[in-house]
Amino acid sequence: MLLQLVDVGLVLALTYIVLVIIGERRTLWMVRGFLVLMLASTISSRIGLTLLSFVLSNLVIGSAVAMAVILQSEFRRFLEQLGRGEVIQLFQPSQRVIPKAGSVIDEIVEAVKELSQRRTGALLLLETNQPIDERDFSVPGVRLNAEISKELLQTIFQTTTLLHDGAVLIRGSRVMAAGVILPLSERTASRQLGTRHRAAMGITERVENCLCIVVSEETGSISLAERGGLNRPLTSSKLKELLEARFSQSVDRETVAPDLRTLSRQLLSQGLALLSRFLRLPASASREKK
Repeated sequence: MLLQLVDVGLVLALTYIVLVIIGERRTLWMVRGFLVLMLASTISSRIGLTLLSFVLSNLVIGSAVAMAVILQSEFRRFLEQLGRGEVIQLFQPSQRVIPKAGSVIDEIVEAVKELSQRRTGALLLLETNQPIDERDFSVPGVRLNAEISKELLQTIFQTTTLLHDGAVLIRGSRVMAAGVILPLSERTASRQLGTRHRAAMGITERVENCLCIVVSEETGSISLAERGGLNRPLTSSKLKELLEARFSQSVDRETVAPDLRTLSRQLLSQGLALLSRFLRLPASASREKK
C-alpha cells in the first residue's frame, strides 16, 4: 500500500514538472491526452487485456518520441536544469514579465507614432505570454536582448540600417531580436497591403500568443494583427487602447500547477485516511471477538 502511494506521488510530481515547464493551453491538451493514453495502457495491462495493452504501450512510446520532438525546447530546458541540479526550480512556474501600460506600451506607441508620421515602415512582433519558437520564423534575425526604448526602435527601422527590413521581436520589456523574417500569409489579401502586412498576418495565423504592429511605408498607416486578422487603420491612441486592453487581460494559461498541487494534497490525505482505516480494521475485529 505504501509503495503504491509512493508510486502515485512520483507520477504526480513528474506530471507537475511537465505541466509547469510547458504551461501553454494548446500543448496542455496534448499532454493530457498522453496521460490518458498511459492510464489506459496501465489499466489494460492490469486486467489482462494482452493485445490491447501491447498496442497502447507502443502508442505511448511513439507519442513520447513525438512529444520530445515537438517540445524539444522545453525538454532541453528541463534536462539543463536537471543536469545543473536545480531540482527545486523545476517545481516553480517561470515568472513571465508582461508589458505594463505605463512603461513598455508607452515606449512602443511613441515609437510607432514617430515612425508613422515620418512614413517609415516598421514591423513589431510582441509576445503575449509564451515565448515564440524560432522555428516559426523564416529567419531568426540578429539577437539583441536590449532594454526597449522608443529611440532604439526608431533607430532600428531607419532605412540606412541593415535590420530595417525585418521585424523586431519584443519579449516583455526587452527587444530580443531584430531583422526577423516572418512567414507570409497565404490568404488572399487586398492589393493595398504590402509585404509587412502579409508577414504580420502570416505569423499571427501560425502563432496565437503574439501581436504584430505594422507601420506602412507608403501611407504611414498603423495596423495591428492578431490571429490572422488585421485591424486597420489605427491612430496611436487607439493602438495604445488596444494594447492596454490586450495585456491587461488574464494571461491565456491554465493554472495547472496550483490545481495539481491541491489534487496531490487531496490524494495524499485520502490515502492516509484509507491507510489509517485499514490499520484500524484488525484492532476493531479483535475487539468484536472478545
